[in-house]
Amino acid sequence: MTTVLDALNSGIRKSMKHSPDVYLLGEDILDPYGGAFKVVKGLSSEFPDRVITTPVSEAGIVGLGAGMALRGLRPVIEIMFGDFLMLAADQLINHAAKFRWMSNDRVSVPIVVRTPMGGYRGYGPTHSQTLEKHFLGAAGLRVIAVNTLVSAERVLSQAILEDDDPVLCIEHKLLYPQPLFVAGHEFEIQQLGGRYPWSVLRIAGAPRVDITFVAYGYMAEIGREAMVKLAYEHEIFSEMVVPTQISPFALEPLLESARQTGKVLAMEEGSLNLGWSAEIAARLLESLGPGVEFGRVAARNMPIPAAARLEEIVLPQVEDIYSSALKLAQR
Repeated sequence: MTTVLDALNSGIRKSMKHSPDVYLLGEDILDPYGGAFKVVKGLSSEFPDRVITTPVSEAGIVGLGAGMALRGLRPVIEIMFGDFLMLAADQLINHAAKFRWMSNDRVSVPIVVRTPMGGYRGYGPTHSQTLEKHFLGAAGLRVIAVNTLVSAERVLSQAILEDDDPVLCIEHKLLYPQPLFVAGHEFEIQQLGGRYPWSVLRIAGAPRVDITFVAYGYMAEIGREAMVKLAYEHEIFSEMVVPTQISPFALEPLLESARQTGKVLAMEEGSLNLGWSAEIAARLLESLGPGVEFGRVAARNMPIPAAARLEEIVLPQVEDIYSSALKLAQR
């Protein structure tokens, strides 16, 4: 069984084998520790000259990586927790994302910054956040989010070897032990091509589609549970549109589904205010007009508690998606 963690590790390893220009930088990434979540375990033993452990300075790591990229290398940066990404925001948004534009396309910055994000593990307010929405509007920066529906190995290796723009790769902590999705008797899946593909997940054999879900990363796992519950308990059939690239955002696969159902429920783990789902709503309104009914499920607008019961209240759950979809479908 290949897990998302296995696939990410393999994607970096294959990239380093393919090109001597690929370097890996981060805090505590040398063996035997192999990083806080063990995504890079074994790589420093295999590539001792190209895996570099760094001081505890996220701004310094990303700044160094951007300089390496400007000189023709292809660095991969691991930020230990997504919460610490805010310390590197200046280097990503004001520097790496701008250099190609400021130089009239004479340089490129092929840097991949990857980081574990998200909660549900009781890590408290400074180690459980979903903060990528603060980077989604940055011109020149691509943001991708791995999921179980698309090969994380292929997505990450293509980002490392083929993308000449800065890429921020979001990896939800709870996805690491999850096996890659295989369609079966409950679900069928359609892949829409490209370097960072879309997935469209449907209840297998459903006679119709009543509502469109849209989610990315780990929220697609929670959404999948809600899809089954709605089908079995209410015969409400849904399809879920799951992008891998969440910024810049291509809308057509979602528009196609929304035109058919007229009802869209967007899901994100980040806080509700000014989030990714609000952008989805605005884009749908601009493209399809007021004929589409829309709902959102997201975290409450408050810091994330460490206590399990309180964290459960703050972060979106299957029941939140289920009840929101039920209200939307029955309008």
